[in-house]
Amino acid sequence: MPGLSNIIEAFIKGLLEDANGSIEIQRNEMAEYFDCAPSQINYVLTTRFTPYKGYYIESKRGGGGYIKIIKVSIDEYENINNIIVDAIGDSITKSKAYDIINTLRDEKIITDRESDIIRAAIGDRALSCENNLRNSIRAEILKNILLILVK
Repeated sequence: MPGLSNIIEAFIKGLLEDANGSIEIQRNEMAEYFDCAPSQINYVLTTRFTPYKGYYIESKRGGGGYIKIIKVSIDEYENINNIIVDAIGDSITKSKAYDIINTLRDEKIITDRESDIIRAAIGDRALSCENNLRNSIRAEILKNILLILVK
């Protein structure tokens, strides 16, 4: 049986799909619906709906506050090169890099094979340098590969 986080994630993704990629939810109502603490909803949002996975989250606090989740489609952007450079930056962890690769694969921007090749090129095993340099080198390799692939 899937864990509660997986169930909440699937539920939110279903809502996004039904609403063409943009929803507003109230954290307390979601927590009540799933019979869990509001922090569980926060956990799912902060770990499963990140910019690296193709989502934008906006929250408003106070009475009647809401959380707006937007699924960002790559084709909405005219200049994909700037998005790649901005999202990756000067340094990136393996986990965040893999999230970007997964999103590009899920959006059919890259193939499964290309995804596997990129993972191999930026994985810790391939980057056998000092730990403090690894994320910088990973960022440069990933940016260069993706800029070539999306042309």
